[in-house]
Amino acid sequence: MLFGRVKPLDAILATAEKKSLHRSLGAFQLTMLGIGAVIGTGIFVLTAEAAQKAGPGMMISFIIAGLVCAVAALCYAEMAAMVPVSGSAYTYSYAVMGELIAWMVGWALILEYAVAAGAVSVGWSGYMIGYIEHAFSIDIPNTLVLGPLDGGLINLPAMVIAGLVTWLLVIGTKESATINAILVGIKVIALTLFIILAIPVMQMEQFEPFAPLGFGGISAAAASIFFAYVGFDAVSTAAEETKNPQRNMPIGLIGSLGFCTIFYILVSAGVIGAPGISAQPVMSAIGGILEPGSPQLAQECAARAAAGAKDVVCSKEALAYVLREIGWPQIGNLVGLAAILALPSVILMMMFGQTRIFFTMSRDGLLPAMFSRIHPKFNTPHVITILTGIAVSLFAAFFPVGALANISNSGTLFAFAAVSFAVLVLRRTDPSRKRPFRTPLVWIVAPLSILGCIYLFFSLDSHSIMLFAIWAAIGFAVYFAYSRSRSHVGRGIVDVPEVDNDLQPPPPGAYTPN
Repeated sequence: MLFGRVKPLDAILATAEKKSLHRSLGAFQLTMLGIGAVIGTGIFVLTAEAAQKAGPGMMISFIIAGLVCAVAALCYAEMAAMVPVSGSAYTYSYAVMGELIAWMVGWALILEYAVAAGAVSVGWSGYMIGYIEHAFSIDIPNTLVLGPLDGGLINLPAMVIAGLVTWLLVIGTKESATINAILVGIKVIALTLFIILAIPVMQMEQFEPFAPLGFGGISAAAASIFFAYVGFDAVSTAAEETKNPQRNMPIGLIGSLGFCTIFYILVSAGVIGAPGISAQPVMSAIGGILEPGSPQLAQECAARAAAGAKDVVCSKEALAYVLREIGWPQIGNLVGLAAILALPSVILMMMFGQTRIFFTMSRDGLLPAMFSRIHPKFNTPHVITILTGIAVSLFAAFFPVGALANISNSGTLFAFAAVSFAVLVLRRTDPSRKRPFRTPLVWIVAPLSILGCIYLFFSLDSHSIMLFAIWAAIGFAVYFAYSRSRSHVGRGIVDVPEVDNDLQPPPPGAYTPN
């Protein structure tokens, strides 16, 4: 039965009641939390990817992705307020739609967190190598700093940063809210500086043609750019600590997403309008469309660079590259340094989220018990952390950032669509349950969220869709071959143990998930 083996919601909530939090966050604090969580990796790393797919039309792509995030966020907020416990979309699905759907959501979240951590590692590597080359006037061969699809052999810097973060997670080092707030400030200041310097010199002729690959290109770019918004769920999961959540949650969610969308549009306008640089897609010699992150694009970029062409789509550090080309080389280096400083914390939080999902699934009996084994000295789930770190390092070593971001988006979109569907299901099956926040116009907003997630999912490249289908098939096989027979709920074990404090996610404001 599809909706069988539901984990009792009352049992889950009993744990939350023991750990109820003080309601202290207002609309302004939520908005600031959302801005800090959303602005991050995507805008630093994926601007070049978006330009290759949509050209100047990527400005529309930012709006589309932001709107889909907005309706998904309103649905997410209702579930987060009603089920304020760890486990994210996996727990919500288990409480509403049953074990099989919950398993598939948890399985999809592996793509969201682990693959996204690999994408951020590759993005960090691009900024680090660019900074070293320009700050110290040296040329580093591509062989050891780019993956095979990008024209190199292996991306060692990306592997190193992923390994370092894994080590930090194993020994139990936690970031403080103060350090994270400083890092968020560095990112926002760097992007603001970019806007101040790039917007005044932009040339309108750089925006022509606006949509060289049509609306299909804009949709494909929106599917990739979705990665730049992931993190808004930091606002949703703060519902338990929000004063008057029915009023303040929508303000915080829509306010932060609206601010970030405007911010992103200004940044993309500065990139597109930069004089002397092309933000148009790089085409093959015969005029064909080249896939971002493909060997063909890497070869064409190398040939164009040798001929003196300046294409933002060929840069691994687009924002720093633009500033250098418009006469601000030192500021460009500083923007690169800001990315170098800020992105490792994002990798850490994504890997933390991944191990948290695995830990919860293991505690439910759906994964081997060793995955929830705690290190006797460091008090961390070291086994699954090390396994996750190995996987992230391999992703980062051999795959380009755009491909990893798209694969990550496929898992995220599936999870968000499932949460939106769960909101509708629970409105019908349990309408009287207390909801600290209720999604406004839910029978319009939730279907829009589901349709928006489906639209962006099928706007992804065919390889990402195929890989998600293969991943889902593997997930079904693992569930029926192993997890179903070992599930605690299936065996009648429905207790909800206290969550270990050392494994709790950081408090709101202490992390920047994207």
